[in-house]
Amino acid sequence: MKKIFAIIALSLITITAVQAQQAKGQSGEKERIVEISTSYGKMKIKLYNQTPKHRDNFIKLASEGFYNDLLFHRVINGFMIQGGDPNSKTAGADVQLGAGDVGYKVPGEFDKSLIHKKGTLCAARDGNPEKASSGCQFYIVQGKTHTDAELDQMEQRMGSKYTPEQRNIYKTIGGTPFLDQNYTVYGEVIEGMDVIDKIAAVKTKPGDRPVENVKMQVKVIK
Repeated sequence: MKKIFAIIALSLITITAVQAQQAKGQSGEKERIVEISTSYGKMKIKLYNQTPKHRDNFIKLASEGFYNDLLFHRVINGFMIQGGDPNSKTAGADVQLGAGDVGYKVPGEFDKSLIHKKGTLCAARDGNPEKASSGCQFYIVQGKTHTDAELDQMEQRMGSKYTPEQRNIYKTIGGTPFLDQNYTVYGEVIEGMDVIDKIAAVKTKPGDRPVENVKMQVKVIK
């Protein structure tokens, strides 16, 4: 009987281990989800495990409440919505934003499977040759749909090919393929895609700052 109980116990342990592994996903890492709340609605964003430095940095800042009450300070309809400048929390209405940071950069993490499709969370950066990312500023892609001819041109510029699935995404869902392999893509909106379009459509001033502030609240939900 003792041997039978031992076998049952071992089986239960094995099943539990398998379930835990499945919960973490194929990469073996736990799936992390954050939520960005705005007056235009909420977006749930899955952070990619293929970009662990960016994932962990975003989780750290969000957990500390860093992003709460910051603005989407740069909005370009048909392109993207950008936020995360710490100076935006207390900036006056006529202040030009976009230069604020946290004093460090995150090394670029580039994966050809991660493209700038609509809804992706990506790291902003300056013109540094290493393509290292801002420690806090990010943008969410809106973009537009593209033709095969346009995607052919992108491939020539990058020196690599899109998969048939990636081509179909850019032709049907849209995005900003000209940014691929130049800015780190580290997450994607899984709920609230319409919020991107609502924010992108707001009236803006010269410099692309919304006339009416668009504040965010960011929290880790998983």
